[in-house]
Amino acid sequence: MRSILAMEPGGPENLRLVESATPRPGPKQALVRMAAIGVNFIDVYFRKGLYKAEVPIALGSEGAGTVESVGAEVSEVAPGDRVAYAMPRGSYADYALVPSAQLVKIPADMDFRTAAAALLQGMTAHYLTRSTYALKSGDTCLVHAAAGGAGGLIAQMAKMSGARVFGTVSTEEKAAVARENGVDEIIFYTRTDFEAEVKRLTGGRGVDVVYDSVGATTFEKSLNSLRPRGLLALFGQSSGPVPPFDPTILNAKGSLFLTRPSLGHYVSTREELLWRAGEVLGWIAEGKLKLRIGREYPLAEAAAAHRDLEGRRTAGKLLLIP
Repeated sequence: MRSILAMEPGGPENLRLVESATPRPGPKQALVRMAAIGVNFIDVYFRKGLYKAEVPIALGSEGAGTVESVGAEVSEVAPGDRVAYAMPRGSYADYALVPSAQLVKIPADMDFRTAAAALLQGMTAHYLTRSTYALKSGDTCLVHAAAGGAGGLIAQMAKMSGARVFGTVSTEEKAAVARENGVDEIIFYTRTDFEAEVKRLTGGRGVDVVYDSVGATTFEKSLNSLRPRGLLALFGQSSGPVPPFDPTILNAKGSLFLTRPSLGHYVSTREELLWRAGEVLGWIAEGKLKLRIGREYPLAEAAAAHRDLEGRRTAGKLLLIP
């Protein structure tokens, strides 16, 4: 089998296509023959060393394919099942070993590309809008990178909840995508101060919640965009990690709430995983939730996918195809 590994932390040039023996599943594991693989910023964080892992670093936290074989004590899936998953690392490969309890069966009429594009960002959008800050009709939210894979799904789910959605984008092309995602108020962060624009659009009040995957460059202004007792959900750091700060700032800015959530803590049981995945895949199957696949790359071109993702040259989801 082939897989993509980062030989040491650093840039995309450190990614290598390597060959190895196809592994066999152990107890409570399934071997999945990958058909499509999601590319996410968490892969970049591991590649750069922002998230620690042993070298060579196995990459990829999302994919879809067919169960090839299973180990002992597996009851959730069987060989031949069409499945998808998110979180376990190592999906940049022809085959992946996955804990069977983290596999979700794909609806019969859903293709592998859609399933691979849906789970990680879809369940992230689900927990952010349904649990971290459970949006309801009349709420206001600011979504950064509203034309991106995660941002677009957050915006759509926010609209499904009846919220008023503000979204930041960089170009007219991405603004069009954000509008398709249901964003009510487009803010070009390349032209205007998004903090000032949010305050103008809300009559000085600020929004109830900010969903921020950008990190260092947006953090302070995201806090300033909140109403008193509003919540900042900082769920990524595409511009770099936020420096240490004095938490009394949260008091001074209006008794604000700050959380740094991750998907793993919101799918900590199989029941919760099946709930979130079931709603996401169900909404897609019903046409209520639209996925946008930006580009597809052969597995061997993973470095190009990383460069495009980091360079913000795409809108929507990026996929690797073995």
